[in-house]
Amino acid sequence: MFERCLQVKEFMASYEGKWMIAGGWAIDLHIGEETRDHEDIEVAVFRDEQNSLASLLADWDIYIANEGKKEKWHLDAPLELPIHEIHASHQDGKQLEVLLNERNKGRWKFRRDPELSFPLSMMNLQSEQGVPYLNPEIVLLYKAANTKEKDHDDFNYVFPHLNEHQKEWLKQALIQHAPNHPWLEALLY
Repeated sequence: MFERCLQVKEFMASYEGKWMIAGGWAIDLHIGEETRDHEDIEVAVFRDEQNSLASLLADWDIYIANEGKKEKWHLDAPLELPIHEIHASHQDGKQLEVLLNERNKGRWKFRRDPELSFPLSMMNLQSEQGVPYLNPEIVLLYKAANTKEKDHDDFNYVFPHLNEHQKEWLKQALIQHAPNHPWLEALLY
């Protein structure tokens, strides 16, 4: 179980910065079981540590998503907002999606609304297998934009596994960022 996450953990062992599994895999790590098939695996890192990321991926083919197009990332060019998505592939067939996250003064900042933040010291948890993953409430906030069926499934699977603090933070974040989101119905009651 969680073989892909464990492979990423092994690969990221030499990464000098902070990293954590994001997206649907983070939801599954929080629940403790694989609830669905995953097309890809996403790793969250901090934008200000992208030099360490460039060193780690030096022998990979790396592209950035920029306004809906993929462009080659020349590792010496720093990536600034709004660019936040990196797609890396290796000649051995491995693929990795890296998501750049913002931080300031000891807090994670939501790139779509910097007023929404979370203490860095509490923004990730660790699975039984020792894999760091992004807190599910932060993952769900990201999924609240352009929500797909799999995102609704993720919400429904993880909702019973969220504590009251996690539910409250997500509720307040959605009220501020996506006040008409359907997940608020479950969070308000």
